[in-house]
Amino acid sequence: MKKKLVMLMVLTTALGAVLTGCGGEKESKAMVYAVEAGSAGEAAAQEKGFQINSVASQADALMEVASGTSDAAIIDLLMAGAMIGEGTSYPDLVHTDELTTEEYGAGCRKGSDLASYINAVFAESYADGSMQETASTYGVQEALIEQKASEYADNGSGDVAYIQEKGTLIVGITEFEPMDYKDAAGEWIGFDADMARMVADKLGVEAQFVVIDWDNKIMELDSKNIDVVWNGMTLTDEVTSAMECTNAYCNNAQVVVVPGK
Repeated sequence: MKKKLVMLMVLTTALGAVLTGCGGEKESKAMVYAVEAGSAGEAAAQEKGFQINSVASQADALMEVASGTSDAAIIDLLMAGAMIGEGTSYPDLVHTDELTTEEYGAGCRKGSDLASYINAVFAESYADGSMQETASTYGVQEALIEQKASEYADNGSGDVAYIQEKGTLIVGITEFEPMDYKDAAGEWIGFDADMARMVADKLGVEAQFVVIDWDNKIMELDSKNIDVVWNGMTLTDEVTSAMECTNAYCNNAQVVVVPGK
């Protein structure tokens, strides 16, 4: 009799755990997740069947959670490190699950020789330590990916010559701390912004930053409204098939952000 009672208790506990797990999954899917339109976070949410609220930027996604108009946000881990928790813009928000792991790269027009030029600058700046120094300024040094030796190869596309002739490197961005954001004086700063300026200096041109609709980044490149997308861009299959991408330079993840308890 005691054995039967013990067995019944075990089965009841197991069944309860299963039901709790199912309930948790249903609750997760019933939540509304704020995501940046066209982002890796949006793709991760769609893959998991989450109900989403697509907004213009990851910063807007955080605002949705802070204001209570969305239950959670899915943003880049590097942005979460800079924007949420004690001493940040959103001290009452925390991140929980990591949904993906990924890498960042910059994207140029398909076939552009600019990607090769940027890779050469990456390699040089990593070798002399200036890339690591820049990363430390913005707290992303632990995410850096080692850059192998690389030399610029002119493939005949003429994109580098085109940029040098017009005198500007036009960089497509969104506001995304710690990669691209404005300081108190209204100047664009961040790890990506500083690295873009480094490339512009090597080219002998001025870096110009243009805020774009992230969902239209490929169209902006192809129409020559911008020369490079450089804003913590995840190297997805879609991106690498539509753009000439640089080598990966930072590790990242997509994380869920919710109000703290």
